[in-house]
Amino acid sequence: MPTLTDLARGLTALNKADVEWLHALVSDWQLLADLSFADLVLWAPLRDEPGWVALAQMRPTTGPTSYLDDVVGRRASAEERPFIEAARDERRICREGDPEWSRGVPVRRESIPVTRAGEVIAVIERSTNLSAARTPSRLELTYLKGADDLAQMVAAGMFPHPGEEPALVRSPRVGDGLLRLGRSGKVSYASPNALSAYRRLGLTADLVGAELGPLTAELCAPGDAADDSLMVTASGRAPRETEIEGNGSVVQLRAIPLVVHGLRTGALILVRDVTELRHRERELMTKDATIREIHHRVKNNLQTVAALLRLQARRLTAPEARSALEEAVRRVGSIAIVHETLSHTPEEVVDFDDIADLVVSMAGEVSAPETRVTPTVEGRFGRMPAAIATPLALVLTELLQNALQHGLAAWRGPAAQARLIVAVQRTPDALTVTVEDNGAGFPPGFSLDSTNSLGLQIVRTLVETELSGQLDIRARPGGGTRATVAIPVESPEQE
Repeated sequence: MPTLTDLARGLTALNKADVEWLHALVSDWQLLADLSFADLVLWAPLRDEPGWVALAQMRPTTGPTSYLDDVVGRRASAEERPFIEAARDERRICREGDPEWSRGVPVRRESIPVTRAGEVIAVIERSTNLSAARTPSRLELTYLKGADDLAQMVAAGMFPHPGEEPALVRSPRVGDGLLRLGRSGKVSYASPNALSAYRRLGLTADLVGAELGPLTAELCAPGDAADDSLMVTASGRAPRETEIEGNGSVVQLRAIPLVVHGLRTGALILVRDVTELRHRERELMTKDATIREIHHRVKNNLQTVAALLRLQARRLTAPEARSALEEAVRRVGSIAIVHETLSHTPEEVVDFDDIADLVVSMAGEVSAPETRVTPTVEGRFGRMPAAIATPLALVLTELLQNALQHGLAAWRGPAAQARLIVAVQRTPDALTVTVEDNGAGFPPGFSLDSTNSLGLQIVRTLVETELSGQLDIRARPGGGTRATVAIPVESPEQE
């Protein structure tokens, strides 16, 4: 389905500022749909021909829909156009006199001009399904009165509020709880859910007739009442969101000031009890901090192990034993690098490019002094889970050390001509890493299946077992060795 931006740019003459205004409107018009118990369709005039195209659509969560099918991208029919154009030409909200039955149910239609900077840039068609019509309750009447005020503000170019950030996904909705304030900031209506939320904050009296700002400040936990945004939001004087905490509960408030015909008529306050949500978030934050601390301690323990192995290696006189312990130190160090990175991130996903840089730097520092090879990395690894990062870091360490100790150890040419390259290619579902050098190449009779090299056996086991990938080692054209590791990895968007 095409987006609002795609349709606006491709089919209409709306400029960038107009499109941004419509995006702000659409990001918040669920409020209007729910208060109206009606479907909303946003129509914009076509650029190259007479007619209108539907840019966006919203169904109510408080009542039955009038549209079973999506209409985004559809052109307005000849019968619909005059009704839409009347709102634009007359610059007022237009309503059909009798319900329409073209969709098999009685539907009352209204057209609301969308005004920005004094110009009508689009029209909202509001369609109410009347099949379940009955005598409205006081709550429903309050909803409808709020919807009418908001519609008037849309037509006057005062909603969405200029300069206001789009509402967050977790902002309170109409069904969470609604308060209607009068001009003085006193509550004229409180929905049952809104009243329940204030009861959890410690309210013992009735909300109706109370001045919401001071009342809310009294219910706050000590220290929270000093927040200036609380009084402004609870009084409905500015379009803001805030949270209050008291009596062990957390309540989210969102204020929508109502200004009709240039006069402030009051405000709508949406109320949502987010106590359990905030409790779970705090538990997750504590869990994340614990996990990071565990990674930090694992890193410290691994560094201690590496230091002990290094001390032991210095006491040995047998070259083979010393070399074996030094290799173990490097392997432990590569794993410690991953845990060090994880100890600084709030989730079990790391940017492997940082790890690769450290591994490559560590490998370069221990290269043969007469060779002085500096490994280079081409391409980017991207972000990946810790379950992949740890074995991959060890695989990269082993391949680099194998190239330095065997392929390039006997290099006798100019140091600038010695090459050790790590080439990375990331696709949406796979990662390919190639480590190649221009050194001595394979010894006679070399076979990956029969080699007794511990490093290559470790690499093969990790790639095929831990990473579910494939390992290919062969001679490099022109001399040297090329090792290729191909593993499945989720795309960065999925991570």
